[in-house]
Amino acid sequence: MITVGIDLAAEAVDTAVAWVEWSENRARVTRVETRADDGLVVEAILAAGKAGVDCPLGWPDRFVDFLVAHRGGEVALPLEGVGRLWRRDLANRVTDLVVRELTGQRPLSVAADRIGYVAMRCAGVMAELARRGQVVDRRGGGVVVEVYPAASLKRWGLPFKGYKRAANLGELNRLVDGLGRAAPWLDLGAFEGVCRASDDAADAVVAALTARAAALGLVTAPSPGQAEAARTEGWIAVPTTSLDGLMSRFEDDPRPGVHG
Repeated sequence: MITVGIDLAAEAVDTAVAWVEWSENRARVTRVETRADDGLVVEAILAAGKAGVDCPLGWPDRFVDFLVAHRGGEVALPLEGVGRLWRRDLANRVTDLVVRELTGQRPLSVAADRIGYVAMRCAGVMAELARRGQVVDRRGGGVVVEVYPAASLKRWGLPFKGYKRAANLGELNRLVDGLGRAAPWLDLGAFEGVCRASDDAADAVVAALTARAAALGLVTAPSPGQAEAARTEGWIAVPTTSLDGLMSRFEDDPRPGVHG
């Protein structure tokens, strides 16, 4: 099986893509690309058994409703007034609140943070995938699944913060060292250097590992009461297994390129 991880940014210069090939007792990073443009991202997803994308796949339903009402001059204010909780409900998706409760990590708000620019780019990528016959299930049921590397790393007991930006290369190297100890079956090969030099590349590898967990069904899934919101807002898949659990075998899958 080939899983792909995409650390998406607003521009290609900060976007990385990683490919991981899985076999019975081994996983091997076969390719890492930084400065990845939309064409490369689309082609990577189309060729993957499962692709983990580090970016919100949708906006909060309440926020969308608020914008539509605001455009028409018909915003209905709560009786208790416009306060912090009201704004929080507008700014956060259901999945953001679930991830915070499960992991203590606070995903960036796609409605109230600069990650909105990334989500706009992601929406364009998803539209191109649909045009090419690969419709995205924002709940993660198809090839694409939304991931959050910090939450995955925390679940796996690895360094999950403080490794971003060039000034923190020491922490990034600590993360790569920890990943090597926790997953000795993972071969970074010729791409270890770029993972140690680029947090985008390292996050892309983590996203590809999370995609494997999602393909095995070893991630959080929306409850029946959360499923409708997840369909439009997106759903962050958080691993429910250890790293070693990723080496479980897949059942037969007829799609080409799925098995190693």
